[in-house]
Amino acid sequence: SGDTPFVAGCGRFFEGTGKDMYRALVQVCGSLPPNTRVFCGHEYTVKSLQFALSVEPNNAALKQKMTWAQQRRHENLPTVPSTIAEELSYNPFMRVTQPSVALATGVSQSDPVAVMTKLRQMKDVF
Repeated sequence: SGDTPFVAGCGRFFEGTGKDMYRALVQVCGSLPPNTRVFCGHEYTVKSLQFALSVEPNNAALKQKMTWAQQRRHENLPTVPSTIAEELSYNPFMRVTQPSVALATGVSQSDPVAVMTKLRQMKDVF
């Protein structure tokens, strides 16, 4: 998957836009079978989960994934791969249509591309 999805995150928009990432993550990746495994190019899981928790602090799947990821890293084990089903439950960049994510960005839920763009801006300075 390269730098499109990370576990609980996504890559920066170096050559694309929020609209491009929305299409790639939500419309393309999000429509894959739930058991599709996600292999990302970097081990950023704990940092991505920290950001995700700042967006959705009450997300139970997210809290559980953080506990698991911290334990894995403590044991010097990888946190990759995940699955599309998992990412849809806690990756804020794949959850831009969820009211809780839109609320955290201050952007209208009716504009998921704007939510995606704002979310990435927030992550860039996190």
